[in-house]
Amino acid sequence: MMEFLFLDLDDTILDFRQAEHTAITRTLSAFGIDPTPEITEAYRRINLRCWKELERGTLTREDLKRVRFEKLFQQFGVEADVQAVSDAYMEFLGQGHWFLPGAEEAVERLSKKYRLFLASNGTASVQKGRMTSANLYRFFEQCFVSEEVGAAKPSKAFFDAAFARIEGFDPAKAMMVGDSLSSDILGGINAGIRTCWVNTNHYPAKPEIRPDFEIPALADLEALLEIL
Repeated sequence: MMEFLFLDLDDTILDFRQAEHTAITRTLSAFGIDPTPEITEAYRRINLRCWKELERGTLTREDLKRVRFEKLFQQFGVEADVQAVSDAYMEFLGQGHWFLPGAEEAVERLSKKYRLFLASNGTASVQKGRMTSANLYRFFEQCFVSEEVGAAKPSKAFFDAAFARIEGFDPAKAMMVGDSLSSDILGGINAGIRTCWVNTNHYPAKPEIRPDFEIPALADLEALLEIL
């Protein structure tokens, strides 16, 4: 029986795409840059690539914050203060929240049966703002954010640090649940615990990263756990 559930935040519980789109639109507008669909979509792709580099350890968190806007502005020929834009974006990103369908109710139900732990690669200030806005802290025993942990998913170091802080932890009764194969699922595999892929966007599987289980939404996790 599972006892310890590690839940990712972005695109597992909260709709990160909506948060990202809102934040980049507000940021560009604040600096007099027209937030066209072309530039906001380009930012999404660039940001995703940068986060993949962070997962691989080829880009630091501080560099990521700057590089994604440098690349965006270079692509569109925009002249702007990259640091000021980055700071504004981070502030906007930490404001408000959007739940994925059924996710809030799912977390509440799970919290009554299991010990819940947040496991996120997000920036601490941003995740704290969104967690507070969504009133999610009440459901989690502890929250592990990579910037504070000192390591990022999928590294084993991230999970080792988290496990060491949990009283009575048993890896045989633990599961990592999240939407990212390269971060959440590979991280759980590296840590030696079970994994459940929340494939909300119906992405194709990757044969090199095999989750133990796959569900279309967090709301389906409770039923899966009941039969384990």
